[in-house]
Amino acid sequence: MQILVVEDDIRLADALATILRNNDYQVDVVNDGEEGLYYAQSGIYDCIVLDVMLPHKDGFEISQQLRREKNPVPILMLTARSAIADKVGGLDSGADDYMTKPFAPVELLARIRSLTRRQGDVVFESLEFGNVKLDLDTCELSCGAKSIRLSQKEFAIMKILLANPSRVTSKETLITKVWGYDSSAEDNNVEAYISFLRKKLDFVGSSVHIETLRKLGYRLRDDNGEDA
Repeated sequence: MQILVVEDDIRLADALATILRNNDYQVDVVNDGEEGLYYAQSGIYDCIVLDVMLPHKDGFEISQQLRREKNPVPILMLTARSAIADKVGGLDSGADDYMTKPFAPVELLARIRSLTRRQGDVVFESLEFGNVKLDLDTCELSCGAKSIRLSQKEFAIMKILLANPSRVTSKETLITKVWGYDSSAEDNNVEAYISFLRKKLDFVGSSVHIETLRKLGYRLRDDNGEDA
């Protein structure tokens, strides 16, 4: 999962990133409110850990703006303020949870697990489109009785495509989401994994294929006419 940390205290931001990375999360850190909003609007994050007191734009403003844009990303508000009024203000701005500093790392991790588990109020065990299904627990791609296990990056790409099959997903989005903001991955890395996935879709006998839209990106298409 990809987590965005928006925290202007450099030492605390680095500590948060270390805790999360040590628990297998991919993490991006920004220290400014306006930059934090820009990153959050990318739509690539599974959760945002958001400080309230930030330069240029505070956490309440960021949360309110994201909710106005109908961005459903879970937001964990993190602040030194502990008054009930501040907590209510954070939740009213659109945040999903509120934690005060100092905090225990185990509590932070538990709250993030809780938020990402109930994102959208639905926990999915699989994603389906046409006659293809992706099992989110086993990383298996299947069509009817035939299945094949995907590699980590194949699984991540297929999950993104299946989550919004009618939406065109750019190479840049896939690189950022699958490899990370700081990655040196390039377009040919994406093209290679798309090729692997096409072969696996053929292997399981699915009528679904990955369509390339020149200079735009990729989306799923069903040859049986169930294109979303």
